[in-house]
Amino acid sequence: MPTLYPPIEPYAEHRIAVAPPHVLHAEECGYREGLPVVFLHGGPGAGCEPHHRRFFDPERYRIILFDQRGAGRSTPHAELASNTTQDLVGDIEALRTHLGIDRWLVFGGSWGATLAVLYAEAHRERVLGLILRGVFLCRNAEIRWFYQEGANWVYPDYWEDFVAPIPASEREDMVSAYYRRLTGPDEDERRHCARAWSLWEGRTANLSPKKEVVGFFGRSDTALSLARIECHYFMHGAFLRQNQILADAHRLQGIPGVIVQGRYDLICPMRSAWDLHRAWPEATLRIVPNAAHSASDPGITSALVEATHSFRKSTPWPPSR
Repeated sequence: MPTLYPPIEPYAEHRIAVAPPHVLHAEECGYREGLPVVFLHGGPGAGCEPHHRRFFDPERYRIILFDQRGAGRSTPHAELASNTTQDLVGDIEALRTHLGIDRWLVFGGSWGATLAVLYAEAHRERVLGLILRGVFLCRNAEIRWFYQEGANWVYPDYWEDFVAPIPASEREDMVSAYYRRLTGPDEDERRHCARAWSLWEGRTANLSPKKEVVGFFGRSDTALSLARIECHYFMHGAFLRQNQILADAHRLQGIPGVIVQGRYDLICPMRSAWDLHRAWPEATLRIVPNAAHSASDPGITSALVEATHSFRKSTPWPPSR
């Protein structure tokens, strides 16, 4: 079973000013002349971590990671102004131009998968292929499933901690109730609610909670950006038309892809991956048994590494002139 490649460090880091007040942090790792791949992190608002570099063979890939607006090392931290899906798609294209890349492979999980598909639908001529994990299509039913009713039937114990900061009278609309607090003036309340929001996701990401995953989601910096930005996006329907991704899936025609989906993913249930695959049959759907949402589940890690290896073998690089 393939595992992650050994740890590596960036050979270049970049600060890229986009629409004020945002400045993006980006890094490059691996082989400078290798097949370019951009890694899109989840959330929105989660940020990149060092282990994200390790899905790719560093002797064959030019690995590009960046923190989306308000996340990770991008600044200002947890900023909501000028932070929409369209802004993020534009940032990916601005990064490609900044780095002088003609076409690249796009790799994303969860919200990163959402963003990867939206980018490919908007800029298909720039995409060599897509590797997606834990598909999220931003439909109202998906948001309601995780934040209102659905996943709480499986995790009623963790759900109690999630609803605890919200008065019973406001629990019929948890996203709105959290939004008022995450954008309110009380800093202590913002941080308390951010941690509760983030831990709900961290605890449900694996079949059994993993200490390192829960620890990442419980970090104050991660929790604040993740909770504020996720809630901001979900309050606004992810700034998309309802069912936009599937309606525009015909634009993916001709783009090769691999969809890796945990059978027991309760954050992004498999129905979304299935619907995307039916709308985009050229993609290969890899259903991983005994796995949930997190890329740290061994079966999902293995399938993602296999996918990057397969793309490197099947994609001529450097391209013929």
